[in-house]
Amino acid sequence: MAGRINDEDVKAVRDAVPIDAVVSEYLQLRNAGGGNLKGLCPFHDEKSPSFQVSPSKGLFHCFGCQEGGDTITFVMKVDHLTFSESVERLAAQAGITLRYEEGGYNPAHQRGERIRLVEAHKAAALFYTEQLGSSPEADTGRAFLAERGFDQAAAAHFGVGYSPQGWDHLTRYLRGKGFTDKELLLSGLAQEGRRGPIDRFRGRLMWPIRDIGGDVVGFGARKLYEADNGPKYLNTPDTAIYRKSQVLYGIDLAKKDIAKSSRAVVVEGYTDVMACHLAGITTAIATCGTAFGGDHIKILRRLLMDNGSARVIFTFDGDAAGQKAALRAFEDDQKFAAETYIAIAPDGMDPCELRLAKGDEAVADLVEPRTPLFEFALRQIVLRYDLETPAGRAAALDEAAPVVARIKNSGAQHEVAVQLAGMLGILDTQFVVKRVAQLARWARDRGGAGPAPTGGRPQQAYAAAPQASTGAGPALTLRNPVFATERELLKLALQRPELVAPAFDAYGMDEFTAPPYAAVRQAVMDAGGAEYGVEDPQEYLVRVRDAAPDDTVRAMVTELAVEAILRKTVDETYAGDQLVMVRRRAVDRRIRDVQGSLARLSAGGDPAQLAAVQNELWVLQQYGQALRERGAEAL
Repeated sequence: MAGRINDEDVKAVRDAVPIDAVVSEYLQLRNAGGGNLKGLCPFHDEKSPSFQVSPSKGLFHCFGCQEGGDTITFVMKVDHLTFSESVERLAAQAGITLRYEEGGYNPAHQRGERIRLVEAHKAAALFYTEQLGSSPEADTGRAFLAERGFDQAAAAHFGVGYSPQGWDHLTRYLRGKGFTDKELLLSGLAQEGRRGPIDRFRGRLMWPIRDIGGDVVGFGARKLYEADNGPKYLNTPDTAIYRKSQVLYGIDLAKKDIAKSSRAVVVEGYTDVMACHLAGITTAIATCGTAFGGDHIKILRRLLMDNGSARVIFTFDGDAAGQKAALRAFEDDQKFAAETYIAIAPDGMDPCELRLAKGDEAVADLVEPRTPLFEFALRQIVLRYDLETPAGRAAALDEAAPVVARIKNSGAQHEVAVQLAGMLGILDTQFVVKRVAQLARWARDRGGAGPAPTGGRPQQAYAAAPQASTGAGPALTLRNPVFATERELLKLALQRPELVAPAFDAYGMDEFTAPPYAAVRQAVMDAGGAEYGVEDPQEYLVRVRDAAPDDTVRAMVTELAVEAILRKTVDETYAGDQLVMVRRRAVDRRIRDVQGSLARLSAGGDPAQLAAVQNELWVLQQYGQALRERGAEAL
């Protein structure tokens, strides 16, 4: 059995790796106020950012899908790792050596499958690059790169390598590194031969494919020899760490510049990515042996933040296949808030060929957006019809009008509808405009209008009522001022415990009327109370989350720890107001209960019990009066 990671080491990993640094490897983060950051959630599709990160607390929470947790939880969820695998990955980044209990540290068995497969790919990438750099056999590969304008420095920058022609060079190398035959087969680096595993890639130029976090998860292999009967490009098969529809070649190198410039350039091949980057177009990426699709869009949207001024430029060959690819890309255009464009090089050259023929400036000029993707799609549609006949014009309009109706900007939509009338030779321009407007309206009515218009103010996270609840109780809606105040006090207890301790720790669970809030109050108590949060704020939140009885309460703790406090200036006065309001309402509820008991006893109850209840009522009324007059001083 694998050993359990030492608790102190887990805490050291949490403290050593900033959560914003980890999350920003996967999506663009922007200032959300109050020391928090926000971005598009990586766990569900959304149009405006509801995913928030609190660097000071080491927590994240999505107010849309309710996912939340700490740095380790984020890595577990985003990369589908186990707890141990996530800690190991973060520990490796931080340079922390982990200690294992129950049997000690045995890396060959205690690391999870994904970690082992990633390590196998890392070792394979190093093996391939060494072969390209020093092996005489790799002359063919070096010549291939040189003919396309790539020197050794360029090859090294992109990690390009060479796989020897023998049957098991890599297999023997990885066995020597401690990898098992099972791991080699699961990784896709080897395949089953007659006498055991053999190399999957032989005699090919190798491009490492990295995920957005920078880990090598697969390879793209280019055929070099005529005797090779395989396809021109051979990719890693789908594995536990590689799905070709979910990776973009070059994203690890391009992600920061894509987020910074709000622009991405989508090219068709590995050498095109290299050519663009070397020409200064460092936002270039490519798919890996598959069409650009929905999963690729999700990756880009998280980097582009659904910024309406963002641009995605597709470069396709000018041949029929390239035109087909462009039209296929337009089918998903409405999933972007970014504007999409197409760039086709003169004479149908791809960026790599263009760089060779005309230099870096020509590549940079190619990807300057000129033709919107919808305009290209319209031209291709119009070319297929005989516009000299009424029937041809009507058929072209039937196909083209829905394309125009999908244009996100309503002003541009009207203008293009007018242009379409001219392209088709339809003199009644308003007929075309009304047709397009009608189609757009129908699409909106069906909920298929695509991304929401940009520029609007995103809905505040606290405007929507959380649905999580624990146990029976009233529906949790923040339109109820009682719930809103209880929520605000719990946020203060988690985020600013120094402002509410020690008074908060004297509050009972029954002072929180919403069952989820009562459960959070209990978790705070079980973790040592708000006073512990004053002593060790970071560990305090970890302990509160660990004290939660289930995932629902744990998610609520994370949500409250990340959600912005409603007041810009958060001080002792504001905190005191929330403490008093919650206590006053609790006192008022108790007074109503006691008054009911008093009414029942007055009708013929025990005189001694009646006197005790009358005394309790008097004490409660005096306390309530003190809270109204003196505020927090009466607590």
